[in-house]
Amino acid sequence: MTEKRLARGELNYPGVGFTEHGQSPEGFHRLVSQTYLGVGIAVYRRVAQGILGWELQRRSGLRVRTESDVVVPGARVVSGFGVGPFRINAPCEVVWVHPPQPVGAPQSAGFAYGTLPGHPERGEEAFEVEIDAQERVFLKITAFSRHSNWFYAAGGALARRAQSLITSRYIQGARQLAAGES
Repeated sequence: MTEKRLARGELNYPGVGFTEHGQSPEGFHRLVSQTYLGVGIAVYRRVAQGILGWELQRRSGLRVRTESDVVVPGARVVSGFGVGPFRINAPCEVVWVHPPQPVGAPQSAGFAYGTLPGHPERGEEAFEVEIDAQERVFLKITAFSRHSNWFYAAGGALARRAQSLITSRYIQGARQLAAGES
C-alpha cells in the first residue's frame, strides 16, 4: 500500500541541501539573515525546540499543515499565506535537520526545507539557532530561490517584498520563543 503524502511531486530545484553549508546554486537569489536573540543555553533550547516543532512558521502567521508534529528529514509541510480565497499554498519537504546537542557551546540546531511543485518559488530555506562560545544566541535564516513560473516572475518585486515580510515575521517569532512567550 502506498503512503498518502501531504504534497505531491519531488523537490524541484538544483542544489538540494546547499543551505546546510551556506551555498546557493548559480542564478538563484540568495538571502542570509542573522539576528541576535539573547544569551544562555535556556534561550538556545527554547528557540531550538520552537524551530523543530514548526512554531517559527506558525508564529509568523502561516497556516501550517504537516505530516509530522516535529521536523524530521523527508517530512512534508504545506504553509499557507493570504486571506480567504486569496491564499497561496507553499508545499515543501524537509531536506536536512540538526537537532540540538545535549551539552556544550558553540553549536547550532535547525532544519531546511525545499520546494515542491505548486510552491510559488523554487529553492530552499534554512532556519537555525546558533549559540557561540560566549553563549550568545542568534537566529540564522539562509535561503536561495527563484520564481517557479512566469506568473510569479511578473510580480518579482512583490514576491521579494513578501519574502522580506515573512523573514521579519520569522525573526519576531524567534524573539518570542527566546523570551519564553506562549
